Amino acid sequence: MLPKERILEKTFTLFHKQGYNATGINQIIEEAKVAKASFYQHFKSKEDLCVAFLNERHDFWFNALEKFTSKTKDPKSKVLASFDFLIFMNQNENFRGCSFLNILSEIPSNNVKILAVIQSHKTDLRNYFKNILSNDVIADHVYLLFESCIIESQLFKSNELIEQTKKIIQTLIS
Repeated sequence: MLPKERILEKTFTLFHKQGYNATGINQIIEEAKVAKASFYQHFKSKEDLCVAFLNERHDFWFNALEKFTSKTKDPKSKVLASFDFLIFMNQNENFRGCSFLNILSEIPSNNVKILAVIQSHKTDLRNYFKNILSNDVIADHVYLLFESCIIESQLFKSNELIEQTKKIIQTLIS
């Protein structure tokens, strides 16, 4: 694997598990087994590395979501499968939650470079539901339920509210 790929692979794991602020560049360099000069050849700063991480995480997450829900065709089933995907991710990632929201809570409010990537990811998720559902108000409602499920399941280390939300969606979508 090339140095840049090793750096991103380690960052993918460390930022997701430890968080942005708790992960230092020196730890990434050491664990990726690259020279400091090699790191800075690919990334000018930790902020640039974070942007690359978030872009990679975005692609990983949406590809996994699409694959997970690909067998369902009708809108209601696809939305419900999306919530099942949250349960699946919680089980695979030990209720770590959303990397984007986790990093949002760690960056200064004036960090527009990272904030723009986070906003883009959330806009894509909102549009994901709008593309499934014909009613934009219901799609936004589902999006907000989805986001709250991510936070609540991380907070309580439980999928219980995701299951409850699926019952709500059964009545929300005809």
